Amino acid sequence: MKLHTIDAGFFKLDGGAMFGVVPKKIWYKLNPSDENNLCTWAMRCLLIEKGDKLILIDTGLGNKQDAKFFSHYEPFGNTDILISILNAGFNPDEITDVVLTHLHFDHCGGAVFFDNSKQKFLPTFKNAKYWTHKNHLNHAFCSNPREKASFLVENIRPLVDSGQLYFIEENQPIIEELSFEIFNGHTESMLVPIIEYKQNKIVYCADLIPSAAHLPVNFVMSYDIRPLDTMSEKEKFLQDSVNQNYILFFEHDKEIECGQIRRSERGKFELIQGLKLSEIG
Repeated sequence: MKLHTIDAGFFKLDGGAMFGVVPKKIWYKLNPSDENNLCTWAMRCLLIEKGDKLILIDTGLGNKQDAKFFSHYEPFGNTDILISILNAGFNPDEITDVVLTHLHFDHCGGAVFFDNSKQKFLPTFKNAKYWTHKNHLNHAFCSNPREKASFLVENIRPLVDSGQLYFIEENQPIIEELSFEIFNGHTESMLVPIIEYKQNKIVYCADLIPSAAHLPVNFVMSYDIRPLDTMSEKEKFLQDSVNQNYILFFEHDKEIECGQIRRSERGKFELIQGLKLSEIG
């Protein structure tokens, strides 16, 4: 089995929204903002190569939205998810499975494209099964006012209509080395993939811990629908990470790809060192 980092570019989000009640004086040192209070974040996806399986985890923002939409998030970078897959040595049509940790636009936007010839939205990966959690899909279609803007119908409905959308079941793994934990603080039934790899456990943190700067338990995004639940979920998960030597893969950290953590004498969770996926042996 091989793992490949798949870069889907960068985008910008408000620093206050990303760090919640944490004062700017503190978070600014971790991810400085521009004059509009916007910080840069990665959209870092993961590709699992195992036998005849090519499993993509998350798909970034995509490129099908209009200029007004993109003006709010200022995507940039010299790659997108399709280019990155090609650079890794694969054709996008070879992707067999796409795991969507949740259906917020910066995680599933690249799952669908607009076909100009057919004048309709279609799944980007035509030969793939798409996977999410059933409770989360129901939540996305009946969302709350706080979260509604993160769920775009054009990102979700084409997956349902195509018949390519499936639901993760505990007793039916996609591959033996891939399992999932479910978290409900950020959004309903978000999937966090855990990959057994070279005698390590690699955890794709999604929006449970979007960056290394979010390791402190109380550093919780304003986007989270149940922030107190996020704090409880994070503390348990981080302690498990220390106990079991997880390697955390950060989807949104603009610089740090992954790393292991420890608990300090003062009880705080902190990064031991940043790693590249290619350095894990």
